[in-house]
Amino acid sequence: MGRLIQADRRATLTEITTRYNRSMQQSICEATTRTTLRWMGYNSRRPHRVPLISTTNRKKRLQFARAHQNWTVEDWKNVAWSDESGCLLRHSDGRVRILCKQNENMDPSCLVTTVQAGGGGVMVWGMFSWYTLGPLVTIGHCLNATAYLSIVSDHVHPFMTTMYPSSHGYFQQDNAPCQKAQIILNWFLEHDNEFTALKWPPQSPDLNPIEHLWDVVERELCGLDVHPTNLHQLQDAILSIWANIYKECFQHLVESMPRRIRAVLKPKGGQTQY
Repeated sequence: MGRLIQADRRATLTEITTRYNRSMQQSICEATTRTTLRWMGYNSRRPHRVPLISTTNRKKRLQFARAHQNWTVEDWKNVAWSDESGCLLRHSDGRVRILCKQNENMDPSCLVTTVQAGGGGVMVWGMFSWYTLGPLVTIGHCLNATAYLSIVSDHVHPFMTTMYPSSHGYFQQDNAPCQKAQIILNWFLEHDNEFTALKWPPQSPDLNPIEHLWDVVERELCGLDVHPTNLHQLQDAILSIWANIYKECFQHLVESMPRRIRAVLKPKGGQTQY
């Protein structure tokens, strides 16, 4: 039975029972299968969602991990992390369950209302380092090269020169198309004597600790006593939550970087638990 599960993790209880009975002289029922699986320690759960990593990008992730496997927490303190994220005004949670009778399926108390595209949302760009949270900038729904150039010149540059006056800082950014535009590449070349743009492997959100800060913002939004009813209120709420993230929270994320690197090395550039 263990081999059947290893061969097909998505097999249902019925499928496992049927396949087991095909190869055994003594057949079993589904109840026996369920009991056996529990005894073996198997539980049904939703799978972790991870990015699909191509062979080429897997090699790049492995190369990055090997190049930084000897970096200590002190080294990672010299990195400023950045990313953009979006927050919807209304959330649709497919995991919600309700209790109702067969003839109550359309009762108002048994319905979950939805709106198209979540009722709109707010896109933000932010950055932080071990020392402090950086700015959180509201952006349009499409971040192009021109808008990103304004961000790096107006926000990244003063942050890096203030936090790392000795020019030993590294600025992390993912591989969004706007960040690879020639005007952006030229800008970083002009300022390479002030800080270094970290060469970041593609398809690596698990290596970027700022992703967990977006989770913090999302959870705080969902836990508000009074939820935003329009985009202006949503924006104000996001900015307020960001400004009040505990220092221990983002410092702990930076301190996790050596573990993240080891987690990438173990599957040779493959997916990690982060």
